[in-house]
Amino acid sequence: MRAKFDEQLNMLNQEMMHIGTMIEHSIQKAIEALVDQDVELAKSIMDSDVEIDREQKKIENLCFNLLMQQQPVARDLRVISAAMKMVTDMERIGDHASDISEMTIMMSKKPYTLDMGHIHKMAGETVLMLIQSIEAYVEKDMKKAKEVIAHDDIVDDLFDRNKQDLIEMIHENPDCGEEAADMLMVAKYLERCGDHATNIAEWIIFSLDDKKQLLDE
Repeated sequence: MRAKFDEQLNMLNQEMMHIGTMIEHSIQKAIEALVDQDVELAKSIMDSDVEIDREQKKIENLCFNLLMQQQPVARDLRVISAAMKMVTDMERIGDHASDISEMTIMMSKKPYTLDMGHIHKMAGETVLMLIQSIEAYVEKDMKKAKEVIAHDDIVDDLFDRNKQDLIEMIHENPDCGEEAADMLMVAKYLERCGDHATNIAEWIIFSLDDKKQLLDE
């Protein structure tokens, strides 16, 4: 019985790594499409969101089967329940990649007025958080998970900087108001991706150690 359970638990781990790779690819390509104003790439990211949703349901079903058909011990329960929470955050990151791609298509009709430096920087830091959270899961690395949580302050600071840039842009050129509003939405989606990566890291910590408080240093 335990051998079968361990086999299914290993399958869960493989599927979690798979969806992690999918969302990492999705957000990276969404940013590439945004910066390059690549409409076709943006459309492909939106289309691929269906695959991420399908993978989420597959993982949730696997978790339910593990809970209903086997007899998990306390540690197993933490791993399974954390996976169910994490996959929801992963799916939301996929949604935000699709949201950014939709904004890219909307803004594709004319060149950007805004200097994309801060947006690009924010995107890079957000992707780094996501990559590190997935690595922390694969490597069962609590230290790396805590580093992801701490890194969220950098993304939040960059969001505030982007917001200030956009306010100044509107003051200097009111005709750019629509672009500024769209870019603020993009920045907000990136900030939310950072929040979801933080949530993933918190659940990794929970799955690894139930003897300490969630964010205990």
